[in-house]
Amino acid sequence: MNEKAPQPDPGLIMKLSTAYWDSQVFLTANRIGVFEYLADRDKTVEDIAHALDTHVRPTQLMLNACTALGLLEKTEQGFRNSEIAKVFLLPGKPTYMGNAAKYSDDLYNTWGKLEQALRDDKPMLEASQYLGDDEERTRHFVYAMHNRALGTAHALTGMLNLAGRRQVLDIGGGPGTYSCLLAAQYPDVHCKVMDLPRIVAHAKDIIASMGQQERVQATAGDYHLDTFPQGNDVVIISGVFHRETQQMCQTLIEKAHASLVSGGLLIISDVFTDKGGTSPVFATLFSLNMLLTAENGGIHEDADVSLWMQKAGFAEIVCTPFPQPMPHRLIQGVKLND
Repeated sequence: MNEKAPQPDPGLIMKLSTAYWDSQVFLTANRIGVFEYLADRDKTVEDIAHALDTHVRPTQLMLNACTALGLLEKTEQGFRNSEIAKVFLLPGKPTYMGNAAKYSDDLYNTWGKLEQALRDDKPMLEASQYLGDDEERTRHFVYAMHNRALGTAHALTGMLNLAGRRQVLDIGGGPGTYSCLLAAQYPDVHCKVMDLPRIVAHAKDIIASMGQQERVQATAGDYHLDTFPQGNDVVIISGVFHRETQQMCQTLIEKAHASLVSGGLLIISDVFTDKGGTSPVFATLFSLNMLLTAENGGIHEDADVSLWMQKAGFAEIVCTPFPQPMPHRLIQGVKLND
């Protein structure tokens, strides 16, 4: 007797079709200030609704959902933050990720236009809106990059050896987080962060808040158009390639090569795919996020980047994954002697 092949589990389909429920509950709670309001003690539903200017019944439903998702805990007195919310969702903490969530919140409606982006082959959110034109979105973007970079930058500094290096150029360095942590770890290092004027305005505040304004300088510049300052021991290009075409990435590598002293180090940190472009999952989804938000947004294969570096005159090229669960990869190469 022929046995029927087992049917695939439809759980994946159900999960994917409702995944936005989870994210919208979290993004809304973060946006209206639930976690910040619960920072000091347990609060009743009535207290929370009054403080947030919401109605009690729907607030109860949302708080129940936050509890089910592991963001809150329900007590006899009402609700309180879970341990994960205490660590990552309270403003003022060094581990705060609320601004990163606000940036994702800003992109929520943009992701709903994915079909249109496929048909028009253009971003659904003009990059200028979060790179200067819209002040609030620009601030969300810069501080989101800072929040995210704190984790990746701590990992990156542990993966590098900059002993004996003195001058670091951080191209498209955004909030300056990487440079600040490198300056803190290496007392002889001085860093220059190059980014767009509106980005630099926020970066200076962040650099000062990290106490590195004496050795980390934020300077306005457009890496598409401007030449790089010369005489660098190290050039860092982090989180830039996913916004650029293959040709521009190659150009940036060549400009970095020209700005480095002999034996100088090029460090490229970003999200990359494996050969073929279909893995890892996060990288493939992130490529769509960049499609939606940048004219030339997408993800490159790490093997291609290594090849571009080799063609530009770099040697000792090594690609290293960041510690899990971070999806980034680090590619390093040394400039051959002139």
